[in-house]
Amino acid sequence: MARPAAVSPPGRARAWWPTLRRWLGIAFVVVVALLVAKVARQMDWGAALDAVQRYDAATLGLAAALAVASHAIYSTYDLIGRHLTGHGLPPARVAAVGFISYAFNLNLGSLIGGVAFRYKMYAKLGLSPGVVTRVLGYSLLTNWLGYLALGGTLLLARPPALPPDWEIGRVGLRLLGAAMLAAALAYVALCAFARRREWRLRGHEIVLPSLRVALLQLAVSCISWALIAGICHVLLGRQLPYTDVLTALLMAAIAGVVTHLPAGLGVIEAVFVALLGARLGQGPVLAALLAYRALYYLAPLALATALYFALEARGRRS
Repeated sequence: MARPAAVSPPGRARAWWPTLRRWLGIAFVVVVALLVAKVARQMDWGAALDAVQRYDAATLGLAAALAVASHAIYSTYDLIGRHLTGHGLPPARVAAVGFISYAFNLNLGSLIGGVAFRYKMYAKLGLSPGVVTRVLGYSLLTNWLGYLALGGTLLLARPPALPPDWEIGRVGLRLLGAAMLAAALAYVALCAFARRREWRLRGHEIVLPSLRVALLQLAVSCISWALIAGICHVLLGRQLPYTDVLTALLMAAIAGVVTHLPAGLGVIEAVFVALLGARLGQGPVLAALLAYRALYYLAPLALATALYFALEARGRRS
């Protein structure tokens, strides 16, 4: 009589997957880091530092004002979540949490800034994990809704001229743009016409916003992305069409998200140099990005750190 084949328990059969996934992630980060290092060695950093020193106060002031406006608008994303979840935290405190988490998200990555800091701060303010998850979900949706709308429109109407060694061509970019724009419009249409307004996903309740809120999400997100591109446009001396700078920013943003490198370090520079360097030169492009990082990443991080510890101290006293 044949003996039955040994069958591994389902839990043991799947035990190897987390380890494999962890090592695959490490390998991916290493490969990306090597590519970024290769690009960095080819960049003219000396010319970039020289160009930074030539910025005048008016240019830096305008860029700083645009950075303040963009961060202020992004801080309202959690207020949309406050409206949709109905939690009663003061709007000023919610905006402060949004600003702090965004600043840490930019510099340290989404898991630390966008997620961990939000859960930590909102938990101390009394929100349950389920409510925080919904606020975070609405905030992320708001951010990427504008990205899809702007990026889709630009790629569909005016795809950029890519370097010859990039495999995707103009037709592929237009197809990608059409898909992105369709996704954004589908969300707005769903909010306008869907009869069922509530779903449950893995124990979390998802409430579909009204058309008015969806249009508000679309508007604030588009404005925020447009302001960020405005910073780069000003720092590049307005020598290129604004739409070209916006396209480069959007492509650099998604590249930074895919690579998971903190602050997209090196990735943003590589994309901008690849798309705009041939027309302006590496030096001016890198100078603009160095100034951009100082104004949009580092200065808000310093302010967010001070605000975070101030709120922590206030919480301990109360």
